[in-house]
Amino acid sequence: MDVVYASLHRKDTAGRPRDGEAEEIQAVLWAHAQPTDAVQHITVRCESERVDLLLYLLTRPTTDAAPATGHPAAPAEAGAKDPLAVAHSLITRSHRASPMLQRRYQPPTPPTAC
Repeated sequence: MDVVYASLHRKDTAGRPRDGEAEEIQAVLWAHAQPTDAVQHITVRCESERVDLLLYLLTRPTTDAAPATGHPAAPAEAGAKDPLAVAHSLITRSHRASPMLQRRYQPPTPPTAC
């Protein structure tokens, strides 16, 4: 499993998070998740100036590995993607489609590796 941390920054940092805001953001992300995203779990934590997201993604094979049985391995799944790219795509889709996210948060920035 891959865990990706991301955050969205508020447009107005003077306000406090609203009751139920974390759950609302989580619902938006789930609504826009696609099966190929392989999202297993989403954690959301609202702060005064940003919302922190943890996206738990199912790790997809990226190479052909021979199993212990000695039989040839099946080709690696063609949909194997970089977890940062998957998370960014999901957050961007969600932000574009959600009036609430557009109203309260700045658009997501492209991911940077650690």
